[in-house]
Amino acid sequence: METRTITDPAPQAGTAPILTHWIDNRTDPAPPVRTQDVFNPATGNVIARVARGGADDVSRAVAAARTAFPAWRDTPLIARSQVFFAYRELVWQNRAELARLITRDHGKTFPDASVEVLRGMETVEYACGLPSLLAGMNTPNVSTKVDAVTFRQPLGVVAGITPFNFPVMVPMWIYPIAMMCGNTFILKPSSHTPGATQLQAELWKQAGLPDGVFNIVYGGREAVDAILNDPGIDAIQFVGSTAVGRYVHETGTKNGKRVAAYTGAKNAMVVLPDADMDLAADATVAAGYGSAGERCMAQTLIITVGDTHDRLMPLVLDRIARLKVGPGMDPGVDMGPIYSADHRRSVIEWIDRGEQEGASLVVDGRPFHHPEYPDGFYLGVSLFDDVTPDMAIYQEEIFGPVLGVVRARTYDEALALVNGHKYANGTAIFTTDGGAARRFQLEVDVPMIGVNVPIPVPAGYLSFGGAKQSAFADLQMRGEDSIRFFTKQKEVTIRWPEPGSQGPLSLVFPANS
Repeated sequence: METRTITDPAPQAGTAPILTHWIDNRTDPAPPVRTQDVFNPATGNVIARVARGGADDVSRAVAAARTAFPAWRDTPLIARSQVFFAYRELVWQNRAELARLITRDHGKTFPDASVEVLRGMETVEYACGLPSLLAGMNTPNVSTKVDAVTFRQPLGVVAGITPFNFPVMVPMWIYPIAMMCGNTFILKPSSHTPGATQLQAELWKQAGLPDGVFNIVYGGREAVDAILNDPGIDAIQFVGSTAVGRYVHETGTKNGKRVAAYTGAKNAMVVLPDADMDLAADATVAAGYGSAGERCMAQTLIITVGDTHDRLMPLVLDRIARLKVGPGMDPGVDMGPIYSADHRRSVIEWIDRGEQEGASLVVDGRPFHHPEYPDGFYLGVSLFDDVTPDMAIYQEEIFGPVLGVVRARTYDEALALVNGHKYANGTAIFTTDGGAARRFQLEVDVPMIGVNVPIPVPAGYLSFGGAKQSAFADLQMRGEDSIRFFTKQKEVTIRWPEPGSQGPLSLVFPANS
């Protein structure tokens, strides 16, 4: 596919390359009826157009996936694994190009995008070894001359609906396990970041994945609704906002699908008085402003306990003053632009609201404009002090480079703030006291916890998820929970009668004896 660097001029009107759906292992030959612009957020230039699909496009993808399913289901596990090993190697070889496309379409810095690719690869590598984890169980003699066999089978056609902020990592947290379990897959990614998405499809083809096993349909609400209502789709995993995730879960389950939706967050980092303040200050700035705050695992609230506030804040302000905002491909840049002009306006409105609510705006990122790229979607970092639980900027996810500092008198008060929030995705505690850290691990009502680690994203072979309004799901994603999600369990009770051993007819309920 055609790619451009930040120094490339914007395409002339009507000449931007068009990216369309990937169905049955090839670029969709049908010309898209509707498209939307793809922007380079660092410049504000339109660099491509992407298809905006609907029910007909989803139906064609489902048909291809349904056709491919029986053969893929029956493909030996080791043969599937060999395709995955080939794909893993191709991702490794193309990791720099994947990262560059992420930076081009999303705006995050190239080093940050590079780590995204590597973190996605962890789950691909985990999936390569799934044959051992898909083994069933044989239990002889559950009754006289009767044996029982337990095994797992794939569901059929499954789908993933994924967000703009991690166009490689989040899909790679879903489709490797789904496909290695024997399902065929339809990805509905964000249309804002199609470059790296399209390259993943091309790499699957190079790896030898059979036609129809991996499909992509771009689009918005219409495409999502088609996935939720199409009877040919058996299960859906979603990552995105809470409002959309709730809708996906309610609609999909109403239609008899297995659905897991992983949604919004408002993560809080607790800093105790005994913490290493330099470490905590580094973590505050890195976790709050990395990727322009466009991470569900960003720590957007900093809860300072006791006298921590007065010692931590000068260190945080010193680090903020040295941050460099600019194009993600430029060396030495700490933070790139916001991913879209509309979202930039939304973040500014949240900063306005925080001021109106009475929070102290210590650092104001609204006036920032990049001197070389005035049309880019840039925003400086913002820092609120004196944030309180009654404020909307405390309660709601802003998803931008905006940090709020909350003061607590004691550990118990800080813990109550975290546990009382409607979101529960990730949290962290900074302390040198092992006893306090142990208490926090046991008492905090959040599933992903960091101890002196600001962004506690588990390794790719471990589970990832949320609680409360951060997830509408019975299971976490990735790891063993995803194997359970993407398979159905069967129990087979077997008896092979010996000649002449048939006893008298009995209508008594079978006994295990």
